Amino acid sequence: MDSESTSDAAESTTETAATGNGAAGGGAPENGAITLDLTIERDASTPLYLQLAGGIEDAIRSGVLPPGSRLENELALSKRLKLSRPTVRQGIQELVDKGMLVRKRGVGTQVVQAPVNRQVALTSLYDDLRTAGKAPRTEVVEYRIGRPSPEALDRLQLSPGEQVLDLIRVRYADGEPLAVMRNTIPERIAPTREALAASGLYACLRERGITTVLAHERIGATVADEEHAELLEEELGAPLLTMERKSFANDGSVIEFGYHVYRASRYSFEVTLVDS
Repeated sequence: MDSESTSDAAESTTETAATGNGAAGGGAPENGAITLDLTIERDASTPLYLQLAGGIEDAIRSGVLPPGSRLENELALSKRLKLSRPTVRQGIQELVDKGMLVRKRGVGTQVVQAPVNRQVALTSLYDDLRTAGKAPRTEVVEYRIGRPSPEALDRLQLSPGEQVLDLIRVRYADGEPLAVMRNTIPERIAPTREALAASGLYACLRERGITTVLAHERIGATVADEEHAELLEEELGAPLLTMERKSFANDGSVIEFGYHVYRASRYSFEVTLVDS
């Protein structure tokens, strides 16, 4: 019998410490932390740590625990619910692994912003965030017009003498950094820095009469280096999703290629598969 099973068995003789149905409501904040009304069924087949995690998750999804709110600490939860510290710790870790909670030194355990789930489609992140009801914001980190690199010359199929815009942006959702986006665009169609700070790249191109109709995309993964860790407010070595895209206009011309990096804890891609 493992240690978790042992602690669960010991706790099975203890009376329920909190009343109510699941996470139907929360108590008044104590020292800034929200006290949840949770029910632990000790005779149920579901492990106690999963019951705890499920109750907290329900509170997050229902809005009882809003983004940025603090959960009471492990010791307080353990005493109030009459659960062992390892059980409480394991329940909280379950939600940390799901990207719903984050532990911050000196702050405690907080609810993170709802993760962004994005269909793989020919759309811009800016438009997708607005559709999802989030508030997108863009910080233009680099805006540089100059001679193209050999890669840009080849991938954008440029004519001799053409220049390009090399662009680095950080995209925020509800005030939280979500992605670092690097794009290279022919200078002849490049939006202004101000336009790119106010809207998405594809929206800026549409205002110039340029519509993206086709793209080649590759999705991968990496870990955060010092630059990405700083820009995305992640730990060094944190998992990141990557996306490379090359986009074409309706006349067949290449209008941009990009390399985007997303926080894996806050972002996911969704693909629908059809039997051919």
